Amino acid sequence: MLTSGPAKKVAIYVAEDQQYHGTSAYSAILDFLFFRGVSGATVTRGIAGFGSDHHLHTTRLVDLATHLPIKVEFIETAEKAEELLPKLQTMAGTGLIEVQDTTIVKPAETMREQSAMPEQPALKSESKAKLMRIYVGENDKWNGKPLYEAIVGGLRAHDIAGVTVYRGILGYGANRRIHKDAALGLSHDRPILLSIVDTEEKLKAFMPVLDKMVLQGLVVLSDVDVIKYSHNQEKSDRRQETRA
Repeated sequence: MLTSGPAKKVAIYVAEDQQYHGTSAYSAILDFLFFRGVSGATVTRGIAGFGSDHHLHTTRLVDLATHLPIKVEFIETAEKAEELLPKLQTMAGTGLIEVQDTTIVKPAETMREQSAMPEQPALKSESKAKLMRIYVGENDKWNGKPLYEAIVGGLRAHDIAGVTVYRGILGYGANRRIHKDAALGLSHDRPILLSIVDTEEKLKAFMPVLDKMVLQGLVVLSDVDVIKYSHNQEKSDRRQETRA
């Protein structure tokens, strides 16, 4: 964990298409830093530059766009940086590594908070709710837009807790017509399932809106038990009160 005081800033410059053991050099370097416990690292992509070969690399030249410069930068203690440098030199290959003296004025607050915060057991809450399942076709429309997208927008506007949309690969409905995922075709009408969990009152209040939107489909309501685990029950309760 970093603290205020002297430190080292290390910058590693490689080409975007540079490889290390079959993967991108910058990605391999980032993984190495992560698993060696470095406090944090940033990868930035240049839009132009040249290196020791004196060839210009820029996004304006399509054929050279994959040769753009990448910089991986991190800040660590002098001891940690010294420990990592031999491996980084190997991974950087023909790239450039720069080390600068720096001073940490203010460490990242989240790290201090996490280190100071004792691990708390998860709190469990249970309640009764309704599960609504809506079955429609991918090609179904409402006011010129996909029906499932319109339904999601309507649910959000009515403060429904949440919705998940699933795209099926095979199915049929009341008309007995098969709907399937046509991977090689240009047209398909795959089945779509929207799954919503909320209180019975809120879901039933949304039903009149749904009646206008779904001209052909299926809506199913089921009783469910909601089991929720939370590390901060007070914050969760406040969010529920605000939303209500």
